[in-house]
Amino acid sequence: MALRKETLYLLENTVGVSDAVLLQPINEKNFLENLKRRFQANQIYTYIGSVVISVNPYKKLPLYNEDVISEYRSRNMYELPPHIYAVVDEAYRSMRDKDLDQCVIISGESGAGKTEASKVIMQYVVAVSGKGQDIDHVKEQLLQSNPVLEAFGNAKTNRNDNSSRFGKYMDIEFDFKGNPLGGVITNYLLEKSRVSGQPNNERSFHVFYQVLSGADDQLLKSLKLKRRCEEYAYIAETGARIESIDDTTDFETTKLAMSVIGFSDDEISAVLQLVASVLKLGNIQLESISGKNGMDASTLSQTTFHELTEICELLQCDSEIMEAALTKRTVETISDKVVQTLSLSAAIYGRDALAKAIYSKMFSWLVNRINDKIKVISSKKRKVLGVLDIYGFEVFRNNSFEQFIINYCNEKLQQIFIELTLKEEQEEYTKEGIEWIHVDYFNNAIICDLIENTKNGILAMLDEECLRPGIVSDDTFLQKLTRTCCDHPHFESRGCKKTRSDKTLLHDTFRLRHYAGAVTYNTDGFLEKNNDLLYRDLSQAMFSCQHSLCQKLFPEGDPDQLSLKRPPTTTSQFKVSVNQLMKNLLSKNPNYIRCIKPNDFKKSGQLDDHLLVHQVRYLGLLENVRVRRAGYAFRQQYERFLCRYKMLSPNTWPSWDNIARDGVREILLALEYNEKEFAFGKTKIFISNPLMLFNLEERRRHKMHDLATEIQKVYRGWHQKNVFQAMKQSQILISAQYRGYQARTDYQRLRHATLVVEAFHRGWQARKLLRKLKQERRVLLATQVIHKYFIGWQIRKEFRKKFRSNAGPKIIEFMKVACKKHFLRRVSENLPSLSPIDNSWPECYLKNHQPASEELNQLYHGWRCAKYRNRFDDTGKIKMREKVAASEIFKGKKKSYENSVAIPFCGDYIGLVNNRKWYKMTTGSAEAYVVFADVVNKINRSNGKMIPHILVITANSLLLLDQKSSHVKYRIPLQSVGQIICSPHSDGVLVFRLRHGENGNSSTKKGDFVFHSQHIFEIVAKCSIGVKSNTGKSLKISLSDRFMTDFGGMQVEVIFKMGVAEIEEGNIRLSRNRNSLTILQP
Repeated sequence: MALRKETLYLLENTVGVSDAVLLQPINEKNFLENLKRRFQANQIYTYIGSVVISVNPYKKLPLYNEDVISEYRSRNMYELPPHIYAVVDEAYRSMRDKDLDQCVIISGESGAGKTEASKVIMQYVVAVSGKGQDIDHVKEQLLQSNPVLEAFGNAKTNRNDNSSRFGKYMDIEFDFKGNPLGGVITNYLLEKSRVSGQPNNERSFHVFYQVLSGADDQLLKSLKLKRRCEEYAYIAETGARIESIDDTTDFETTKLAMSVIGFSDDEISAVLQLVASVLKLGNIQLESISGKNGMDASTLSQTTFHELTEICELLQCDSEIMEAALTKRTVETISDKVVQTLSLSAAIYGRDALAKAIYSKMFSWLVNRINDKIKVISSKKRKVLGVLDIYGFEVFRNNSFEQFIINYCNEKLQQIFIELTLKEEQEEYTKEGIEWIHVDYFNNAIICDLIENTKNGILAMLDEECLRPGIVSDDTFLQKLTRTCCDHPHFESRGCKKTRSDKTLLHDTFRLRHYAGAVTYNTDGFLEKNNDLLYRDLSQAMFSCQHSLCQKLFPEGDPDQLSLKRPPTTTSQFKVSVNQLMKNLLSKNPNYIRCIKPNDFKKSGQLDDHLLVHQVRYLGLLENVRVRRAGYAFRQQYERFLCRYKMLSPNTWPSWDNIARDGVREILLALEYNEKEFAFGKTKIFISNPLMLFNLEERRRHKMHDLATEIQKVYRGWHQKNVFQAMKQSQILISAQYRGYQARTDYQRLRHATLVVEAFHRGWQARKLLRKLKQERRVLLATQVIHKYFIGWQIRKEFRKKFRSNAGPKIIEFMKVACKKHFLRRVSENLPSLSPIDNSWPECYLKNHQPASEELNQLYHGWRCAKYRNRFDDTGKIKMREKVAASEIFKGKKKSYENSVAIPFCGDYIGLVNNRKWYKMTTGSAEAYVVFADVVNKINRSNGKMIPHILVITANSLLLLDQKSSHVKYRIPLQSVGQIICSPHSDGVLVFRLRHGENGNSSTKKGDFVFHSQHIFEIVAKCSIGVKSNTGKSLKISLSDRFMTDFGGMQVEVIFKMGVAEIEEGNIRLSRNRNSLTILQP
């Protein structure tokens, strides 16, 4: 498979040493310098054998896309640059192909990138495993578990904006084909103290801020919450907004992830109600009062009763029971029960303990619910790949109980890391038949024993002090610890003789010398945090709630199962969990990812030397290198070694057909290496000195240049040979094509010449024959003419005496008359039809008859026109005259005229002459004769709106009537019409431009009239005839798409615009502006 350019560049430009086992010499300075050089070159991964070191770059690098996954898939670990993908691929293939359960242990301090590393592992496993609907659903559930656990278990700290505040171990279970079936998640020691208080510049768990930022108003109202973080005491002093986190988007992501996993809507609502209850618990204010017996007591502040009421509504419980549980405590013995009022400090402790207990138990329920959804139901044999993402070794200025527990867990992990690493090395040596060399290393079993010894270990003494009757405190615990462990080499306190004068140790602290360095712990709060007690009254109050989760979360509050037994301490529970984890890890083949944080400011490109040294030491990385280098620093299978270095010996190059081990021996003998620097195993070659490996690589690099030159030479020769052969084939093909073309061309030329010669020959023969035939015809004609003349001569000679002397002119005159008769007879037989529009006429063949033919044509046309006119009555003649007038005006000038020619003019379209009102109004007047009457749209001069009116044209007037009442609104004499203007388009708009006399009537003073009608041609034609008959002058008619008109003394430009898509055909739209009237049409 071809590699990407970026990967090839990394392989060819590796900075430093990609595997720290090959460093020479091995010391802390060289190790740190190698990490720094690689980090500055964006090569954030480095190997220690099979362990990968990951330095958080605090920026996005192109290392995690589908192309990179494809490159690392099914590759040997050392074939490509170091990457988490290489480690995970090795673990996945070992699990799938060798049936070996695997686990990947991710360690490092907060901000080192452990959570992101676990996501990268999940991404790779999902990408390389099989496909299918059920498989994809399982993958999606596994992937979506991360956003849910991050929302409820991660928080912003000073070191990391998305710090995991709990340990997580996930077993991903696969079938025999390597397809995921499901998984199981185990959580460890949630930092629930963060619920009730956080250090400066840190936040509580993400989910609190997600709910307040991302929930809609309706959901917030149902949860009894307000939008601002400052409203809630538990999170009021922490920064609500972080640039790198979008709480609103993350809330939607969390809800979607819960739905994908399989949480019901009721379960999601129940969880959010518990989150809201925790927030509101912090707002409950308690006040100190004096009890009946004079002892300190407490009560709820009157200002916060509404908070308690709302909490009880969310949890569905009695507010009186909850109030009593917060301010009182019931102490029960076998024979007695005593109710005590709590002091203010005890009540505040109880309130905060309840909030932490609700959240912690809810988180555990979430993990168990996720397990219910992703667990494997099938009983078939399964393969397991575990991923452990747990807190790294923590060293702060003030280290308390939490750091002690975390560092104890890291001591146990370091112990099995060394044991498994040495065990793996020893097993490989034994398998390969190489003598095992004893390795000196720091065994931290002594520190683990100091902490977990069941008799006098620190955990045992802490539990004993918690259970001991009498007065106990953190000071008595420290005193007991000092008495018991003062002689231990890894324990120090001010009470020990060896450190009595050490002023760096305060009187309330002790120091443990861990494998990673000395850590000083402050014992303040050790007993309280280890007890982690929740008053029984609070447990019972929670159990009495009708909320769907409360009874599941607080089963110890069931009064029917009341137990007086003290609950287990935090350390005892954690010790059991850690031992189970260690047992689980020891049953699997481990793979390690060591995460390192480059600086405390979360800035890319910066590497803090002091912080780097600190992490390298407490992660035990140099110790790991020394263990790997104790024997042989490098080992590789014979086949791979031979494949990589076979060019270094002429006996093995280019191929070796015998046993791979003998081929490796030939290479090493040819290079004359000292036999003490390497050893032959059964399947691998072992090299002790890294310098030998570097020398091999250097020689290979030089040889690769020679081979590259040789390959280039052979390739260029092969390429040129192919080019020559291709050119030769091309030349042959071109020559063949050209010769064929030339032959075809010559043949065509010869054929053309032959055809030309044949044509000329046939033409010569035809012309020769034609001349012969013409000569024969001339001779025949000449003979006939001579014969006729001879006959005529004989006749004239015989009859000369019988003819007069003027017979010639008479014959000529006779012939002329005969020709005229023939012409007239032919005309009469071929006369055209009686249609006036038929322009045909018989053709005249004699020039002398042409004038007569033309005169006859005119006479005949006039006669048939008169005959055609005689067919019409007076009304028909008038209509014909109107049609002719319309033709003269509009033919070839207006677009819609051609379609109107066949439509007859009706005149009275509305039957006005039959209207009694009109009859009475016009009887005896000149307006009785109606030329035209129809409903038209008058366009208003001021706003451009069209108003229906009745337009009537009479013999001498133009009337405009109201459509409903038939009342005359305007009477315009036809002699007042000066001009009619239309557009050349297919609209029905016409403008009557009136003459404005000095004493004109009101109609003419208002200006020109604009009408829209479907009978525009009839109106214009009849007005034209009427004006001419009244004035004796022709009416001026213009056609234009832009002209000026008079609206009450104001000049307005009328504009016609075509091509408006939204107007239907046949309609128009008007737009009236101050100085223009625009007519829009389709």
